[in-house]
Amino acid sequence: MRVVRATRFGGSEVLEPGQAPDRVAGPGQAVVRVAAADTLFLDIVIRRGSAGPWGVRPPYVPGAGIAGEVSSVGPGVDAAWVGRRVAVKSGTGGPRPQVETIAQAAARTTPTGGYAEHAVVAEEAMIPVPEALGLREAAALVNDGLTAMLLAEAARVRPGERVLVTPAGGGLGCLLVQLAHAAGARVFAGAGDPRKLELARELGAAVTVDYARPGWTDRLREAAGGAGMDVVLDGVGGEVGRSSFGLAGRGGRFVAFGSPSGGFTAVSAQEAGADEVRVISILDLEWTPADERRLPEQALHAAAEGRIRPVIGQTFPLEKAAEAHAAIEARDVVGKTLLLP
Repeated sequence: MRVVRATRFGGSEVLEPGQAPDRVAGPGQAVVRVAAADTLFLDIVIRRGSAGPWGVRPPYVPGAGIAGEVSSVGPGVDAAWVGRRVAVKSGTGGPRPQVETIAQAAARTTPTGGYAEHAVVAEEAMIPVPEALGLREAAALVNDGLTAMLLAEAARVRPGERVLVTPAGGGLGCLLVQLAHAAGARVFAGAGDPRKLELARELGAAVTVDYARPGWTDRLREAAGGAGMDVVLDGVGGEVGRSSFGLAGRGGRFVAFGSPSGGFTAVSAQEAGADEVRVISILDLEWTPADERRLPEQALHAAAEGRIRPVIGQTFPLEKAAEAHAAIEARDVVGKTLLLP
């Protein structure tokens, strides 16, 4: 079968197409014929060899999530799975505590090997895809949908609140804009690309701003009538994240969930206390093994019912995985990027 391997740590050029023996399911496992493989910025972080106990060493087959059809099952697995459409997200190795933080779970995360025609997965990791939902859409939601639902629960957006989402044009940002809008909030969206800002408006953002341009926070304050944000969902970090924190109003919630700019937004207790802002880091959020299934299931069903829409901005053939990574790193993508074996 065809696969893409990271032959060493480094740039996107280390992703090389190749061949591998056909997958065989062991006890408690199934083989899934991959229809679409998710791509995450985490895939890039691991591929670069960035610091972090990711549990992989080259050569390895990347892939943080897939959707496809079960082609075979191993001993002890119900044969009724064969032929079913399923989504599977990244697995975590080792014993599973009843409650842990996202950071602790991430430290045990291992790729599913999704950059391939077939993937071997654990039976308990398979999530049935609703009939009304396509497999590409399921692949786009298996990771970002989980995160979006988790952040929505943590932020507790209420009707009439002012909510800032940055960045608003990626796969996760698109979902957060929709969830905040559906909760009755007035959504403010930040991104560094006119295409992404237009998309955010289509998804429900009332105000959009290019945070790559000077004075963007002043324009947001003016659009908000001089008021601060009730909720800031910061997926950028770095200087943009620091500026976003300054937009949080007294008694607001600041949720840091991403760091593509180089680091999560750091906020001291003194800074947060001055304006009574509650600071929430995704790395500190607690979840259970049940949440790992509950949250993506919620996202899949919400999409099947038309309450949210995953935005698939571009797809690449499996063999072009290096090009997909390069496009993501260059910020030259809108919405979700998928690989299609």
